[in-house]
Amino acid sequence: MRMKQIIVATSLIGYSLVGNFVAYAQDAKEALYTKSLVATCANCHGTNGYAASGSSVSGLAGLPKDYLIAQMKAFKNGTRPATVMHQLAKGFSDAQIEQMAAYFAAQKK
Repeated sequence: MRMKQIIVATSLIGYSLVGNFVAYAQDAKEALYTKSLVATCANCHGTNGYAASGSSVSGLAGLPKDYLIAQMKAFKNGTRPATVMHQLAKGFSDAQIEQMAAYFAAQKK
């Protein structure tokens, strides 16, 4: 009987470790995907949303998530005038816009 308990306990630990690894791998994959999305903003808005000092383009780091989403949707639907942002915004889904906005909002100003 004792051997069965050891086998069951070992199996449960193994499944738990595999489950944790899979969750970690998914989180890492999601984080990498988010970083690849926000990297598309770096040419103009700076790495991680920190625009270079003196830049005519605003930084995105630390801006409120809802504000960023509203601005991107305004660019996307053409209600906010822009030189290139209206074209760039059309390339992102609403889910991607929300993901990028959450990332930039989480950065320190």
